[in-house]
Amino acid sequence: MPEGPSIVILREQAAPFARRKVLTVAGNSKLDLQRMKGQRVTEFRSWGKHFLICFPRFAMRVHLLLFGSYRINERRQAVPRLSLGFINGELNLYACALKYIDGDLDDAYDWCGDVLSDEWNPRAARRKLKAQPDTLVCDALLDQNVFAGVGNIIKNEVLFRIRLHPETTIGALPSRKLSELITQAREYSFDFYRWKQAFVLKKHFLAHTKKICSRCAIPLQFRAQLGRSQRRSFFCGQCQRLY
Repeated sequence: MPEGPSIVILREQAAPFARRKVLTVAGNSKLDLQRMKGQRVTEFRSWGKHFLICFPRFAMRVHLLLFGSYRINERRQAVPRLSLGFINGELNLYACALKYIDGDLDDAYDWCGDVLSDEWNPRAARRKLKAQPDTLVCDALLDQNVFAGVGNIIKNEVLFRIRLHPETTIGALPSRKLSELITQAREYSFDFYRWKQAFVLKKHFLAHTKKICSRCAIPLQFRAQLGRSQRRSFFCGQCQRLY
């Protein structure tokens, strides 16, 4: 599943189509895609894992789900879910979920909850976390209402970076460690973004899909389904502390 940094990259790559009129629309979605034909894109935005194509009175929300992808000015050997043609090129989106959002996006999204947003508010994240003391940290990091844009890779890497066991509950964390969790959710997301842009992301994985702890030189533990989220977890039972 593409995580927040990948959606920011998509938003930036689609930027040349901003303020351009949609000349052609196609795709295998059951939505009325022709609603966008003839409309001018005002801007592209992102919130967490949502890519937003904005028009004057509505927006198209795109979620790439587990296997979604996109192509700009080229096509895959597959029928796109949505294809938008502009005078200067085309945007093709595959295997994704689409939804129209009417009205003001500020009414639909809490921008301060996006870890990559300029409006990110760590104090608000702290309040949300303290309201769920029994939640495992592995689930808290994947809670899009708290950390919009954080996905499973970022979760595993953040917990390894701050030496925190995924089965620790939020309520058990010392104040300093809770602050570290919040800070690194954002900082690692920006590292992910930079590495993804440079095509070196996987070279920087220290826990996700790895077998040996780079600090302890012992096998990492692997759980195929951990926590409420039931996502894959890779962690070290020695240097990642369980509080």
